[in-house]
Amino acid sequence: MKIKQLLFKFSLILLLSSQNVVANEVSVSTNSLTGPMAMKLAKATYDACTERGYNVAVAVVNRDNRMLAFIRNPLAGVHTIEVSQGKAYTASTFKTPTSKLAGRDFMRDIPGAMIWGGGLPINIAGKFYGGIGVAGAPEKKTPGDVDDECALEGIERVREDIEFGD
Repeated sequence: MKIKQLLFKFSLILLLSSQNVVANEVSVSTNSLTGPMAMKLAKATYDACTERGYNVAVAVVNRDNRMLAFIRNPLAGVHTIEVSQGKAYTASTFKTPTSKLAGRDFMRDIPGAMIWGGGLPINIAGKFYGGIGVAGAPEKKTPGDVDDECALEGIERVREDIEFGD
């Protein structure tokens, strides 16, 4: 009986001490793209679309949804500026591809949210960095599907650089 009580007290002490560690935590670590790396990602994505013959705008935001990089083909429609930024913002905010948000009509009331394809969260090696948005490529089957392809290819082109900190 005393052994059970001793084990219970020991377990309780361990539990309480582990909660104190969490309660006393004063900072967290995050990953962030540098401006030059964000520009490299935007340019790689822009190139991926341009090589296919599409005139697009590309926006990259950090994990706090602040613009880090932007590039636009002068022949891309003026609407692509805000749309690419909205896609990057939405992908980063919800940490999910914007194409997966299509059909969620309630999201139309969220200021700045874009709920069609072309926005991807930037997740590399299990770390979240922000979002990328592409606007201007014509659709194949669904709105933004080609924008998605360009964004994914751009991320793949710089994946190792981001993962290994070049």
